[in-house]
Amino acid sequence: MLNYAGSLPSGQNAFTPLPSERDEEHQFGVQIPFKGWFLDIDNFKSRVNNFLDHSNLGESNMYFPIAVDGALVRAWEMTLHSPELAHLGRFYVTYSNQIAEQRGNIIGGFTCSIPTDSACALGPDYFSVDHDQRNTLNTGFTANLPRHTWFATNLYYGSGFTNGLAGANVGPYNAPYLPVHTTFDSSIGHNFGERWRASATAVNVTNHRVLLDNSVTIGGFHYNDPRQFSAQLRYNFHF
Repeated sequence: MLNYAGSLPSGQNAFTPLPSERDEEHQFGVQIPFKGWFLDIDNFKSRVNNFLDHSNLGESNMYFPIAVDGALVRAWEMTLHSPELAHLGRFYVTYSNQIAEQRGNIIGGFTCSIPTDSACALGPDYFSVDHDQRNTLNTGFTANLPRHTWFATNLYYGSGFTNGLAGANVGPYNAPYLPVHTTFDSSIGHNFGERWRASATAVNVTNHRVLLDNSVTIGGFHYNDPRQFSAQLRYNFHF
């Protein structure tokens, strides 16, 4: 494996010590309760030096850790929980706006014997990392049905992760971000007295499939999960 790495035609074929990552994070949050409603709002900013990441070996799915000069993650998040509405159930919504970027050259790990090789000389500007998704939303409702039965729904929306092939004219997507994606989940359950509880869950009810990630990493391309069903039976021992 080391011989293969050393024989790669590009300059990305050297292994150097990994410097320790150093993180500085600032957080601020506030919770506002009002007549059974709860609103949480928070903001965080993480600045990273010697950002720990990974890089694949050639076109294989083996990867090694690398250190990039720096990274910056910024986000605003909001969660809203309702009280029980008209004795029917509770509503919630969570939203996140996050920007995840890195900057600078590869400075450690699987790096370049030729310092000016384009694989390692990434330049001083910030650019999005592969898990950067600007907007994420979850919302749902849990309904209380008669005879100790409940029904819950969840709607998930994502604005699309970074397109690893942006501008390469390879595949159907050339924009900086992959397409938006929306999925719907539901579950139903029933309590049998105080000890027994049965439930069934359906994930991605509409079986909507979408490409989530096409960056060159160990797992290759990532798609969301297809429609899935599960069932659960629980018993409480009252310890």
